[in-house]
Amino acid sequence: MNAARYRATRADAALQFELEQFLYEEASLIDERRFDEWLELLADDLEYWMPVRSTRVAGDEAAEFTKPGEVAFFDDDKSSMTQRVAKLRTGFAWSEDPPSRTRHLVGNVRILEKRSETDVTVTCNFLLYRSRLAHDEDFWLGRREDALRKAGERWTVYRRHVFLDHVSLNSKNLSVFF
Repeated sequence: MNAARYRATRADAALQFELEQFLYEEASLIDERRFDEWLELLADDLEYWMPVRSTRVAGDEAAEFTKPGEVAFFDDDKSSMTQRVAKLRTGFAWSEDPPSRTRHLVGNVRILEKRSETDVTVTCNFLLYRSRLAHDEDFWLGRREDALRKAGERWTVYRRHVFLDHVSLNSKNLSVFF
């Protein structure tokens, strides 16, 4: 659904607040390295995808990001995310030993689509800062589209698409979670 066509109602204000709190808590779990708790917020049918961005001439903006099935920085599911977290404990995740220190700033949260009271798509802007070792620092800026599903009292992410503002990455790796 086109974001410009969805209009939040007054009744959506409580839902908006609830979704924002969920996204803030999720970011906190990652920053605090509470990865097992974070994994519980990811649905079993998770799609976690970050396309590659390229610079395009005016009028060709639709081709700016690679499409699903094409090259991507991430194209993961719940199983591969679980494996990524498990690898952090092995002593063989050299890009994360010592562990990165991260800080996720999430803002401009908007409801894009409300399929039901328990199934919504939200977009947000993010800034992810990582420091590692004594002098390594990375900043990633972008936008996310998250499809969230509620079961009982708990939201889960079943689709996360991460769109970086960067065309060229200066980072040594992308071993952190967005």
